[in-house]
Amino acid sequence: MADTENAPQAERVEPVWDQNRNTRDEASRPGTSGGLFGISGGDWTMFAAIAAVALAVGIVNALSGAQDAAWRGDSYDIGRRLFWEMSSIAVVLLTVPLLVLAVRRMHRSPGLVVRVGIGALALLGFSTLHITGMVWVRKLVLWLAGSTYDFHFSLATISYEFRKDAVAALLIGGTIWLFESRRELKRTALAAKAADPRQPPVPDLIWLRDGASRIRLAPRDILWVASAGNYIEYSLTDGSQHLIRGTLAMAESELSRFAIVRVHRTKLANLDRVSGVDLKPSGDFELTFDNGQTLQGSRRYRLAVASLGGRTPPV
Repeated sequence: MADTENAPQAERVEPVWDQNRNTRDEASRPGTSGGLFGISGGDWTMFAAIAAVALAVGIVNALSGAQDAAWRGDSYDIGRRLFWEMSSIAVVLLTVPLLVLAVRRMHRSPGLVVRVGIGALALLGFSTLHITGMVWVRKLVLWLAGSTYDFHFSLATISYEFRKDAVAALLIGGTIWLFESRRELKRTALAAKAADPRQPPVPDLIWLRDGASRIRLAPRDILWVASAGNYIEYSLTDGSQHLIRGTLAMAESELSRFAIVRVHRTKLANLDRVSGVDLKPSGDFELTFDNGQTLQGSRRYRLAVASLGGRTPPV
């Protein structure tokens, strides 16, 4: 819900657009409110890619290790070797959100020293959680099976595991960085497109439908759009509000051509109605519309307001 005052009760309506449009689901964008527990479709795609590669590597390692053992005259024992690999991979996948948070923080942080510090802390946390979790998973499963597991705790063993964790964290973090960079480029392109005066004219009316009733309005009469649970809320310049069922990503894909762009994880703003931008030391900002209402923006989307005021907001 957006930060505005004295807003009247919203009407529940559904959107109908005057122009033909692609129906591709845009819910994969980061920050979309439609994802499970706030996780967007793009995050799940990235996680699935990492999981698929990790599982493939684990299976190959287990088969190779078993074959090497057989060549040395030891037991093939593919089941035990698969268990070692899968228990390790399961814990690694559970710690991926830590690396996602670290990479996103690094994206938003200025300076190489700060980014290296965040990366070092993330690596230590990742390795600690992985080693601890892996050992206890193996101990628990083998205890339930009537056996035991000995990690052979020593500096050499910890160093051996840490080296492997460093490589894994670097590869996973690099993958996450590429995904995040691609998203940032998309957001920048959308903001640039919205601010480009050379763009061809677009239809100047849209419809919001409430059952059999329809409300026609001009996009320039929209101040902001915000997510509200399973609905999105339109706030207009005359003070009225309309609540529709849908996702913020769907509204963003339709309204970006009208210079209505994302300025917060849960908010879109009409840049054509912004009369002032208050940049905060934290990198966040506050937009003031030409009717006096205000809306809070997040530093993650500061590029969206880069064209306002003739200068780029500080990182």
